[in-house]
Amino acid sequence: MPRFAANLSMMFNEVPFLDRFEAAARAGFSGVEFLFPYEYTPEEVAGKAKDAGVQIVLFNMPAGNWAAGERGVTGLPGREQEFRDNVAKAVTYAKVLGVPRLHAMAGIAPAGADLSACKSTLIANLKYAAAELEKEDMTLLLEAINLRDMPGFLVSTQKDSHAICEAVGAPNMKMQMDLYHMQVMEGDLATSLKKYAPMCGHIQIAGCPERNEPDTGEVRYEYLFQLLDTIGYPGWLGCEYRPAGKTNEGLRWLSAATR
Repeated sequence: MPRFAANLSMMFNEVPFLDRFEAAARAGFSGVEFLFPYEYTPEEVAGKAKDAGVQIVLFNMPAGNWAAGERGVTGLPGREQEFRDNVAKAVTYAKVLGVPRLHAMAGIAPAGADLSACKSTLIANLKYAAAELEKEDMTLLLEAINLRDMPGFLVSTQKDSHAICEAVGAPNMKMQMDLYHMQVMEGDLATSLKKYAPMCGHIQIAGCPERNEPDTGEVRYEYLFQLLDTIGYPGWLGCEYRPAGKTNEGLRWLSAATR
């Protein structure tokens, strides 16, 4: 059975961020992930995870001005030095937190941007990041995000994500396959999981189309969990969903999946 990691940016919002580690542990999670830890020192975050007895499995590199709508700078020409600074900052945190994988958000193309230049920048920056992470035995991840939620996002399909990972050509460059985003853009989840399994470094789940608990909506996750066992997927499943109500009240799916 796959291992489940609570996404603390979306789940357990009933309590402050640093208290969510213990909340996740009490709910039965042994792993956690989140978008960004940079509001706190790495020592603060590491201490909370250690006290709760949970493993931090993933977080994002800094992604530009989030409040202004930026969703990564990896593919934005002219922001290369900022991206390199972001890599250094993320690696510093990951070393303290013991996190083996980092996600670099591709970014949203600015109005009028040259998309070919954005793609070239994206690949060049990912090559740099992969080399830096390889020094620390870390995996670099690239996620395809649906264009309904993030119009203009530079990578929106598994085919594009795979092609970019291939162009980077680094052994520690992998796909982050979010099944919610994949369902919105493409569907045919089982086929894609089988096809891209060798390049898959992390999987995330949520119900679709509302992005609530995975036992809601149009995706039958019970089947997909069994498929991942058959495929032999060794990693975590990040639960990146928005609880429809209080987090603990919606965890019937976790009890059923881990029974």
